[in-house]
Amino acid sequence: MELAKLKDIRRDLHQIPEIGFQEYKTQQYLLRLIQEMATERVEVKTWQTGILVRVSGEDPKQMIGYRADIDGLPIDELTGFDFSSQHEGRMHACGHDFHMTIALGTLENLIKHPIQDDVLFIFQPAEEGPGGALPMMQSEAFLKWRPDCIFALHIAPEYPVGTVATKPGLLFANTSELFIDFTGKGGHAAYPHLSKDMAVAAGTFISQVQDIVSRTIDPLDSAVVTIGKMTSGHVQNAIAETARLEGTIRTLRPEVMLQVKQKLESVARGFEISHDCDVRIDYGSNYFQVYNDKRYVQQFQEVIQQTEYSFVEAKKAMTGEDFGFMLKDIPGFMFWLGVDSTYGLHNAQLNPKEEALQVGVTIVTKMLQSISANRIKIE
Repeated sequence: MELAKLKDIRRDLHQIPEIGFQEYKTQQYLLRLIQEMATERVEVKTWQTGILVRVSGEDPKQMIGYRADIDGLPIDELTGFDFSSQHEGRMHACGHDFHMTIALGTLENLIKHPIQDDVLFIFQPAEEGPGGALPMMQSEAFLKWRPDCIFALHIAPEYPVGTVATKPGLLFANTSELFIDFTGKGGHAAYPHLSKDMAVAAGTFISQVQDIVSRTIDPLDSAVVTIGKMTSGHVQNAIAETARLEGTIRTLRPEVMLQVKQKLESVARGFEISHDCDVRIDYGSNYFQVYNDKRYVQQFQEVIQQTEYSFVEAKKAMTGEDFGFMLKDIPGFMFWLGVDSTYGLHNAQLNPKEEALQVGVTIVTKMLQSISANRIKIE
């Protein structure tokens, strides 16, 4: 697929971002393009707002999976593009418009130039939340076409176009959303002794949470507990009856995630006694770590060495990715694709360079060809 066509597709998708499990227009658009290029070797199944596309190989011995996420973020776009989001309060600020476009370009390549093995293209909803990978993997369609290996990419604003990055082993952290609700007793600001102030309770809780990482977790382990939002009260001269904290937990080991959550719950129980209130914790969406199979990373590096593009060793990061659930059960890897954006991921002014679309299609196609031609023994 030519770069001009890839740009057109990306810009169409960029204008219709939708949040998790509400990607109706996105699904319709993808299905139309898939059906236009489909042949007798292509089978298509839908699951909720996601799509599974199986392309038959010429002499299949395995199923190779390739995943692209399709949802957007609840962000007001500030790019000023003439193809900016048409959905108020929604934006493809994490590059999923790029991910889908690259998958479509690669799909066309495989239809025109088949490889030996079958390939499953997975257009997955709800990566940003509440999480689509795990329930999609449990669907009848996925189980029927379950891949023997799988890989995916994510755009990387910090790398130049033509550079890719990944590493064997841990790439992304275990992550969990964090929502904490405090309920006490409201009242007049002049009579605090007759009330149970949840603004004070929540504020104190924030301070105490910082001790969890610094004084509970082994210094040789990595963990982050961040409270990014606090809401409480309604007026300046009234005691707040309720408060809500919203944040995130990130760890490099699943065991540490459990340890952090247990400590948070212990602290919450103590606050219920010390502040005479009710504290409820909800962990929202939880994502498993992205752990790359070293065999496929090595193979990927060898593929890149045979191209004009550059490979660099990535550093592990505290970012989270729904794709981790797929890699937990299926060997494979994820890599960063350089897009050279001034602004980073989840920024309202994210501006990836579209030349990276063609780079992504070329690299993904070559990796699929290599996996099929040089099959790694599945243990």
